[in-house]
Amino acid sequence: MKFTVADLIDQLPAQEQRSLSALEKALGLGSKADQEQLRIALTALVRVGVLEETEAGISRVEDEGLIEARLRCSSKGFCFALRDDGGEDIYIRDNQLNHAWNGDRVLVRITREGGRRRSPEGGVQCILERNTTSLLAQVEQQNERLLAVPLDDRLLATIELPANDSQYLKPADEAVVEVKVDRYPVGQLHSQGHVARSLPVNAGPEADLDLLITKHGLRDQPAAPKATIKSLEAKDRDNLTALPTLLLQPWSSAEAPILPAVSLESSETGHRLWVHAPAVAERFGFASALDLHLREQAEALCLGSSWLPLLPAALTKAAAFKPGGSEAALSVVLELNAEGGLEHYRFCRSTIRVDAVVDAKALQALAERKPKARTTPAALKALKDHLPLLEQLIELAQLLRQQRLASGSIDLDLAMPAIDDLADLAIPEPDESRQGWLVQLDPATEPSGLLRELVLPAHRALGRHLAALELPAIFAVNPAPDAEALNDVAKAALALEIPLELSADGNATAQELAQAFAGSDRCRVLQQQLREPLKPVTFTSEAGANALAGEALALAPWCCPGLHYADLWNQHVLSLLLSEGKDRPSVRHKTRVDIAGDSSHGLIDWPLMPPSQIQPLEEGRSAALLHRLNGRCRFAADLQADALAMAQARQAEPLVGQTLTGVISGVQSYGFFVEVPPSQVEGLVHVSSLKDDWYEYRSRQNRLVGRKNRRTYMLGDAVEVTIQKVDVLRHQIDLAVVLPEGYEEYVPDGDNDTHHDHESNGDTGEE
Repeated sequence: MKFTVADLIDQLPAQEQRSLSALEKALGLGSKADQEQLRIALTALVRVGVLEETEAGISRVEDEGLIEARLRCSSKGFCFALRDDGGEDIYIRDNQLNHAWNGDRVLVRITREGGRRRSPEGGVQCILERNTTSLLAQVEQQNERLLAVPLDDRLLATIELPANDSQYLKPADEAVVEVKVDRYPVGQLHSQGHVARSLPVNAGPEADLDLLITKHGLRDQPAAPKATIKSLEAKDRDNLTALPTLLLQPWSSAEAPILPAVSLESSETGHRLWVHAPAVAERFGFASALDLHLREQAEALCLGSSWLPLLPAALTKAAAFKPGGSEAALSVVLELNAEGGLEHYRFCRSTIRVDAVVDAKALQALAERKPKARTTPAALKALKDHLPLLEQLIELAQLLRQQRLASGSIDLDLAMPAIDDLADLAIPEPDESRQGWLVQLDPATEPSGLLRELVLPAHRALGRHLAALELPAIFAVNPAPDAEALNDVAKAALALEIPLELSADGNATAQELAQAFAGSDRCRVLQQQLREPLKPVTFTSEAGANALAGEALALAPWCCPGLHYADLWNQHVLSLLLSEGKDRPSVRHKTRVDIAGDSSHGLIDWPLMPPSQIQPLEEGRSAALLHRLNGRCRFAADLQADALAMAQARQAEPLVGQTLTGVISGVQSYGFFVEVPPSQVEGLVHVSSLKDDWYEYRSRQNRLVGRKNRRTYMLGDAVEVTIQKVDVLRHQIDLAVVLPEGYEEYVPDGDNDTHHDHESNGDTGEE
């Protein structure tokens, strides 16, 4: 089928009716077979109450009870619908999934409202878009059926295979298969598929990369359409080539996305910071074939030592900053006061000259350089003439970081472990748009940490500017964490005897908790607990606060167009404003308004651009686009987590049978998780392996307590564990605690005193 239900619904704006022929044209359905598929889909959607068909045409049913969401399932079989509107997650029982799989976009109807400690419940009414078209699996023979059993145990289904795929019946430690889904389950009919190819399991790093790419459906990525890349003339741009300018480069891969450059001047009141973004959006047409392709891709994806770029190579080559040459840019000058506060700003289309590149080796050499050293380290020789500028940028970044933290932003000391195979994956993106917290990075030693602090005010400036001018930007919104969820973390910390200063009403902010945990010997595990209440960043059409950046009004990313399509979109809007915006009501008015800067706010009472220019932007910034961008952000985060987990599991493989000291990172009724150095791989100690006693789970205290010997296993405790088994494909590590010598195996007193009953108090999704 050439379209999804989501595609179909996107063609039906609220309170509008469209004819069948109009839908066929909009969806590009020319053949009779495709048109018949559309008719079948329409009939089904009318039947479930999503659409309405009358003589006047087809329209969406206005039903506030139907909620668009993304399905997320756990390996234990619990499923939640993550709402697109950012509302509370909805628990979906297995009999209410209606054949939906993990990752699918769905329409959900709430069947039971939630309570203080209970999620609302609902049922899937309609699958809008399938997330899984291929998967990694193990082929198994079950009675007369040949089945593909997904390696991802969040996919709660098996897929029937044709008989000739029996040739792929091999042990899981030898090979797995890529399965293409031919038919999803319908009614009583099971899903069907076929084996596309076999993949070796233990064939080295390249094979592991293939496994990762295949698992996430990235093997057959569509090529970018051919497009003419525009050259940008310097005559129409502000000449900023005299400004000393540095390019900060955190990554080593040649495929890494292009990044902005920075300049700095002193001013009477503080600092004049320039941020120069590569001029990407100006080089191809808005809503062109290339633009639509980039919307679908949405994100550059880091795989460790390599990247799957967002931009095609020709566009990257044309827009990238190179030292010594004159390059087109989109620039902003930020007037900052002595405390680092943003007072004024102005944007422009510019030409810049990058004087030098600053990488991690250069920053490290500068940090280690003695103040009165007469020689220049090799890593700093290319920067010799620009060291004062670099030192000033570092000083300003540290000031901006202090101000950001004072505004409520959160830094957590949860950096990636030091694993060589991670390569660029170990280095956070400068704008870190996917999570509600920032990895703690020192601007003095980390290019990504330095660039982050300098870029955030630029994103803040554009957000405020486009919101004030009421232009169709894409805003990055990050609401403050829920106070109740933070209190749960605070209670867990108090149970571990962590000193906290609570407010008069007994509450603590996320920042206060982070600061309190930073001084604790259980810092890492407590900060891991703190991640849970922090809400991810979402892209919206409405301006709003961004707690991650410490911004109360609006934030619109635009400086990293090689990383995210949202930045590209906002570049389109900014470029159109700077090139086509009307700075006066008509030619008869002699007084012009500087529409490129904040001095224009409140002065414009005329249309900045004609409808022919602004309407495509307003129509393009649809709910479907925002869903796509947010979904791809989550996808990129999942991919990154998978790549890390695979690298950690490979590091743990040679350690099977060895005893190591780890730290308890999580406690549940069924056991506890332990982080084991040096890779910080996390494994599970199951309660069934604790033979010395019967252990009770005390959730409020984050601990297991022995009924007889009173031995405790508590969050943050150091424990000796033996690595028993490593499943690289499923990223599962089985551990066993080293029990005291001479322990006596515990014998249950009664029939009900079993680990199975004990586990039944675990996570059911219904607190």
